[in-house]
Amino acid sequence: MKRTQRRILCAFAAVTVVLLIVLTIGSFFMLDFALRPTPNDGKDVTACYAGVKRDYPWITPWLDSLSTAEALRDTFIVNPDGIRLHALYVRADRLTDHTAVIVHGYTDSSVRMLMIGYLYHRRLGYNILLPDLQNCGLSGGDAIQMGWKDRLDVMQWMQVANATFGGHTRMVVHGISMGAATTMMVAGESNPNYVRCYVEDCGYTSVWDQFGKELGEQFHLPDFPLLYTASALCKVRYGWSFGEASALAQVSKCRLPMLFIHGDADAYVPTWMLYPLYEAKPQPKERWIVPGATHAMSYKMHPEAYTRRVEKFTKQYN
Repeated sequence: MKRTQRRILCAFAAVTVVLLIVLTIGSFFMLDFALRPTPNDGKDVTACYAGVKRDYPWITPWLDSLSTAEALRDTFIVNPDGIRLHALYVRADRLTDHTAVIVHGYTDSSVRMLMIGYLYHRRLGYNILLPDLQNCGLSGGDAIQMGWKDRLDVMQWMQVANATFGGHTRMVVHGISMGAATTMMVAGESNPNYVRCYVEDCGYTSVWDQFGKELGEQFHLPDFPLLYTASALCKVRYGWSFGEASALAQVSKCRLPMLFIHGDADAYVPTWMLYPLYEAKPQPKERWIVPGATHAMSYKMHPEAYTRRVEKFTKQYN
């Protein structure tokens, strides 16, 4: 009897060890798959320029004119962690204190947000600054931070933008997808008085929710246990967990105006995420659910309506 019990215990221990090994390997794989993707499209700057011109052909004359006039400038900062970060900026054609900081999405870059740069600079007459988030574009960093650490970098860029454009700006922060989540995460912090409003376009409620959705859809796995162990590993490696990286928690602390935009056909960051975000945000706030728009395609599919919505909103507060 004792020999049988010993065998059962040994078998149980062996199975447990194997499961722990598999879970550890799976956690490392998930974290690298999500935060260190290959390829990272935003790092190919030449391809990004070609892509944004192809997808938004109406901005090509504007981009070409910026290039001819050498008006599209690069700037760099080093964040408190010692990571060198890059941004593009363009001064308005006429002297103005209206300024937009424009934040890109997952594996994108500043270049791939130049269509929103066109909206603010060419159509609305703003100064613009477009940062590359960590491990994107020309910025350093060994992993994508999903907006959480990026919120601190964007706040540093906001200070740079204010100083660059005269020191007395009236600023809107506008993000798409992961950039929208970053914008909402920024909005929950104590921001300087030159920040007047925010625009978030198809941002997720939290990294936990988004990764859980992807884990289910791509790998047909439940949250437990892999999402929990990968989140713990992220805390050890990068200093933050999936749960704390919450746009939902941050937006509930925001007292400045915010415009929420989301396509009603968005399956990547599903449209349902808009509703708890909007409910959590105190007034003032507005929302636009865009008919037929898939993920991050609201501007591409409805450029004039999108421009009018953003212009009307920002004019109220900025």
